[in-house]
Amino acid sequence: MRFGYTLLTEQAGPGDLVGHAADAERAGFDFAVMSDHYSPWLDSQGHSPYAWSVLGAVTQATERIELMTYVTCPTMRYHPAVVAQKAATVQQLSGGRFLLGLGAGENLNEHVIGQGWPPVNVRHEMLTEAVGIINDLFDGGYTNFVGAHFRVDSAKLWDLPEMRAPIGVAVSGAQSVRRFAPVADAMIAVEPNPELCAGWDEARSSVGQEASRKIGQLPVSWDTDEDAAVRRAHEQFRWFAGGWKVNAELPGTASFAAATQFVTPDDVAASIPCGSDVGRVVEAARPFFDAGFTDLALVQVGGAAQGPYLDAAEREILPALREAAGSR
Repeated sequence: MRFGYTLLTEQAGPGDLVGHAADAERAGFDFAVMSDHYSPWLDSQGHSPYAWSVLGAVTQATERIELMTYVTCPTMRYHPAVVAQKAATVQQLSGGRFLLGLGAGENLNEHVIGQGWPPVNVRHEMLTEAVGIINDLFDGGYTNFVGAHFRVDSAKLWDLPEMRAPIGVAVSGAQSVRRFAPVADAMIAVEPNPELCAGWDEARSSVGQEASRKIGQLPVSWDTDEDAAVRRAHEQFRWFAGGWKVNAELPGTASFAAATQFVTPDDVAASIPCGSDVGRVVEAARPFFDAGFTDLALVQVGGAAQGPYLDAAEREILPALREAAGSR
């Protein structure tokens, strides 16, 4: 089991994120994932720098830690041919430490280009075409493609890394698992659903492929003052309670504020470990272990609360998680 750190672009500015990445590497995290948003979920988070510029800087501020988008939507704000170019560049700059995490996106970030928000089945069709285009460009040579949603005319990546960047795809149900397991290198999900993991491996096995990485994510609000941890989690992370099927559809921070107006601090504390009890973090992570995930990225809630958390991660949290994962 590998444990990651989340560079949450919605809660910190670009310079701070680069510093957090370097600090996470020193603290002993195995990998770092970065969200790629145009907007924060709530006004109280207050940030949303361009993830790919930050990633470029992070490649130069770190040496060992694996880097990952969690996740990029290659269908509306970005054309898949451009995503392939960005990913190849980051893979080169990082010396082969990058995994391209892809997903079908959220209305929150994609509506800004003014083309509306398609239904989920159309979004999956678009993502399928996009993954195919990116894989083809990663193969080298010229790519030409005409599909229902995208066209590519004589595109080529002129700076390919020595090691091809693996691709992960975010899934939320059986349909997306069946569609993407055969064409991706890793599964990405935020809920510890054992059916996703089993279905992913089964779908890969059915086409003669081996089981692969399954990467989850867990929010925590670490603080020696438990009341402060709960308040911060409620202020900045109550949007998480909606689940991805809801969160993907809402168009802006006002919508998320309205949708979560009746979520209480106690509700948030019941779903996110708050305070300084490492046992709560381990218990919150255990469903991911049991479901079959191979990797788990932690999210520390609050951009200004990273220092004490990273110290605790090095000293207590990571050792406890590794011991628990190894003994399951």
